[in-house]
Order: sequence, then C-alpha cells, then structure tokens
Amino acid sequence: MQNTGQQECGGILTDPAGSFSSPNHPGPYPPDTLCLWVIRVPPPALVQLRVSSLAVEGPHPCLFDWLDIKSGDRFCGNVAPPTVNTNSSTVWVTFRSDSSFAGGGFTAQYQAILPHQNCGGQMTGTAGSLSSPNHPKPYPHQQLCRWQITVAEGHVISLKFHNFSLESQETCQFDYVEVHDSGRTGDGRVLGRFCGTSRPPELTSSGPLMTVLFVADEGVADSGFLASYQAIALSESVCSPERFTCGSGECVHQNWLCDGWNDCARSRTQHIVSLPSTLDSSCEPIKVEMCHGLSYNFTSFPNIWLSITDQREASAVLRQYKVSLALEVPCFQALRRLVCAVVVPQCSPQGGVLQPCRSICISTQQQCSQALELLTLSWPFNCLLFPDGREQVECALP
Repeated sequence: MQNTGQQECGGILTDPAGSFSSPNHPGPYPPDTLCLWVIRVPPPALVQLRVSSLAVEGPHPCLFDWLDIKSGDRFCGNVAPPTVNTNSSTVWVTFRSDSSFAGGGFTAQYQAILPHQNCGGQMTGTAGSLSSPNHPKPYPHQQLCRWQITVAEGHVISLKFHNFSLESQETCQFDYVEVHDSGRTGDGRVLGRFCGTSRPPELTSSGPLMTVLFVADEGVADSGFLASYQAIALSESVCSPERFTCGSGECVHQNWLCDGWNDCARSRTQHIVSLPSTLDSSCEPIKVEMCHGLSYNFTSFPNIWLSITDQREASAVLRQYKVSLALEVPCFQALRRLVCAVVVPQCSPQGGVLQPCRSICISTQQQCSQALELLTLSWPFNCLLFPDGREQVECALP
C-alpha cells in the first residue's frame, strides 16, 4: 500500500521507494497522535530511511513527542538526522505526540537498497572488517552507520584503521567516526571521535562489546575509512600506556578513573585513586530551580555522561520536561529527583560526581513505568548501569 495522502497517519508501505509524513505536515501535527508505518521491501534488499525535515518537540532523550525507528533510533528537535541504514527488510516507524506543544512534524523518504550499498550492522565473529559506504570512493551525504561488535566473554576487541580520510574540521562535528567502549552509545564511554586525514590509533575495548559510528553531513565528502577488528583473549591483551589495567586484565582509559563510574566493576580488584584536595573547588551550588530541595546542594560540571557543559544548559534541558511531567505523570516528584540526579549530579567531596544509586532508579521505575506506559512513553533509563551501592563506589540518594 502506498501512503499518498498528507493527512494519513500510518500504513503499510511496500513499494521499493516512497515517502510519508506526520499528519498536517508542514502544518502543526495534532495532539495525542500515535502513527505506525510498516515498511517492507523484498529480501535481500534493505530499507534505507532519510528524514528530510524535522520539527518535533524535544530535546533528547525525546520523552514526549518523537519519531521512533525500530532499528534503535529515536529523533526529536529541529535538526533532521542523517540517513538511517536499518540493516533490515522490514522496519517499523512510529510517530507519537503528547497533549501539548505541537511542532511542524516531519517528512521522510525510504528506498530499498542492496546489502553491499548499506552500512552498519551486527558483527559477531572473532575478526572482521568495516568501511564507509562506497569506500574507497567518496561516501554518500547524510549518512548514519552503526556497527555493534560483540565477541566472546573473556575477550576484548582491538580495532585498527587501515585507510582514513574524512572532511577535516577542528571539532569533528560534520563528518566523523566515533568509537564507543560498550554495546550502545550515549553512556559517555567514548574511546575517541576522529575526522580529517590522520589515521586514528589502534583502539582496544575494555570488554567484549564495541560500537562504531560513522556520521556524514550534506557537505564535503571524502574517501572514508577502512578498519578491521580482532577478538583478543584478556590473558593475551596488553593495555596501551594511556590506559589502566584492571584486575581482570581489562583496559580502562586513564581519564575514566575517579569520574563516578566503577569502570573495573567486572573485576574482583578495585582501583581507587584519591584526587587532590584542590579539585574540591569544582563543586558549585545547585542553581537549577527544578533540582532545588534534593538531599544534596552541590554539583559539578561538565556532565560527561550527557555532554552538558554547565548548569545553564542543564536548566534548559530540564525546563522543556518540567511542564509536561508535572501535568501528566502522577509520580512527578520521584521522577524529578531521579532526572535531576542524572542531569545535575551530586558533587563528591573526594572530587568528581556521584551517580544515583541503582535502588533509586528501580524504585522510581516501579512507581512511574505504568503511568508512562499509559502515555505510550518507555522508561528512559537502564537501571543496571547505575552503581548498586554495595560496591566500592559511592552513589547518590537524591
């Protein structure tokens, strides 16, 4: 079925290429809307999806209005994302709006492409290679490729770049490769972001998971990159000089030590470093109004987990959620404490910041998940990522 009407909300799309948009686009979408599109193309072809315009209530993590692609991507805000390579022949796309704050919505185009034209995907072998689309020819514009590499427990992943040539910028904001020391992005465990023509160093994960992102905008395109990975048993791995060796043999970047994460949590041996007392001055009084009245009054920035620079930026992020949360979620106070503990974390007297305790996250989830489900909202946190308080790592009870 071809979705041809601008007013339609959802449908099954089976043509090799097509487009769809939010209701009333480019006008404001209606409140309390839930649309589902199912895109199906004949295997082995894969779905490639491009959102050409986006004006949806934000910001990230998109709790109220959102465009969700069941390949693991959720979008909101006013910046159209790069092209999504889904690595699937069937893709579900959901658009949801709450009862307040409407935007202009979105319009998107999809097409069926052959596997060799795609990029990203799951990689599970002991060794493999990955490259930008069309390498060594120039990569296409507007690309978002995600490779998730998984090897056997007791192994780490060594990633080596053989060719590398991307658009050069000082801050790597337009075209870049970003390597994460985990199976997901957004948790702050970034091994590096690279652009330009200098080949990145060989990178080694701390465990059996690694995620590689390739992002390209609509500007300059270069020849891209070619990289290979290999699984290495922990007993055989050697940490590079800028990384610390955990008791298990895992490698942890020196910059992660004493940042509030227990990065050697999988090992029996803990490594605790006392920061100089001069770093205590990094604590600052909480100025974010929404986060007044917590069990703590001091915080520290930048927030490395969410890439928030200072309290003014944190306040702007929280302000957009406060009204909707207060109006729609009965457990607002419990959720407020948890969200504040994540966005405006407690400053530790020993230096650094404390994450909220896992028990707080689980308790809040039990109180709020049903209310969020009624609003077709998913629980936004993975509580298992927070410290449980029984390890040699302190945590906050906001």
